[in-house]
Amino acid sequence: MFKILFNKRAIKPLTAMLLVGILSGCSSSASVQITSDFPAVLSEPKPVSASIVFDESFATYVAQPDKNTVIDLGTAQIKLLSNAFTGLFEEVEFVSDRETVNGDYKLVIIPSIREVQVSTPSDNYLNVFEVWIKYNLEIQSADGETIDSWFMPAYGKTPDAFMASKSNAIEEAAIIALRDAGAKLMLDFYRIPAIYGWMMEQQILEESK
Repeated sequence: MFKILFNKRAIKPLTAMLLVGILSGCSSSASVQITSDFPAVLSEPKPVSASIVFDESFATYVAQPDKNTVIDLGTAQIKLLSNAFTGLFEEVEFVSDRETVNGDYKLVIIPSIREVQVSTPSDNYLNVFEVWIKYNLEIQSADGETIDSWFMPAYGKTPDAFMASKSNAIEEAAIIALRDAGAKLMLDFYRIPAIYGWMMEQQILEESK
């Protein structure tokens, strides 16, 4: 039988060096631009017409959740939400300003971002990177009356921290968070109590049966 002897004094400095290396990597700067495409949504839209207002601040949104991290979400979230809204409504238009909304469309929806948060292994003591995107949807009738202001949080995380770089890890977590936002929008929009009540008033539910 062979015995393998370890030099404990040598292991401790090595472990410390590895830990410092991991934490240093997690605290380094990351500038991320999300360029992923998202597939079209396969669903049966309701007989509702809606104008979606993607204003300039939303379409070009760049988050800076901390001093070391910048995430350009604008283009990607426009692609993703456009697909989702197209799957929700039978007629949909996308405009850049509330003033240019088609008055014949029944709903007006103005998405915005309240906050973006990022957590790294050095923050959460887990072997993952996490991204939270907190959306708000201002939902109005055609005449500008507020129907609801709906808070829609989205979350994404990497399978593990050991990716090629911090930027790649945050990009992956952000893409998953965007997909989560699209899924929540598709699953929950017509479950919003105010939207359900509005549809009952419009008798849209009966028409869609």
